Amino acid sequence: MNLKILSLVAAMLLVAGCSQSSTDTDNTKGGGQTTTQTTSGGSPQEQITKVGNTVYFAFDRSDITSEGRATLQRQAQLLQQNPSWTVTIQGNCDERGTVEYNLGLGERRANAARQALIALGVAANRVQIISYGKERPAVAGHNEQAWAQNRRAVTVIN
Repeated sequence: MNLKILSLVAAMLLVAGCSQSSTDTDNTKGGGQTTTQTTSGGSPQEQITKVGNTVYFAFDRSDITSEGRATLQRQAQLLQQNPSWTVTIQGNCDERGTVEYNLGLGERRANAARQALIALGVAANRVQIISYGKERPAVAGHNEQAWAQNRRAVTVIN
């Protein structure tokens, strides 16, 4: 009975500890003012992953879908809130096609995502691209489900 109560109390403390937000208080402002700043919830890479860091493409295509546009809009908003961040967009392909062709297609995909971010107000000098072609698959497999997840552009905070 005591073990059950102790376990319940421990679980409640664990949940309560996880639900508190982290704050920093700076009492060094002139005039006796106190300011409080809440942390934004993780590293820059974690933040961009939360808003969506991956845009997917159709087979042999580099045009941005409506779902991809929505993802890039969320990325642009986050980047505008953090003007010191720079990103690299990694273009990727599925395993079909030659190495050379997929490097070119990966570059076109990364560049399409880059151009979309620039059109949404992100400064061009903050966005670099690289193509990995088919060399860095996200999912192993030789079927449409795996290939669909490998046709992508991934935004990474530098």
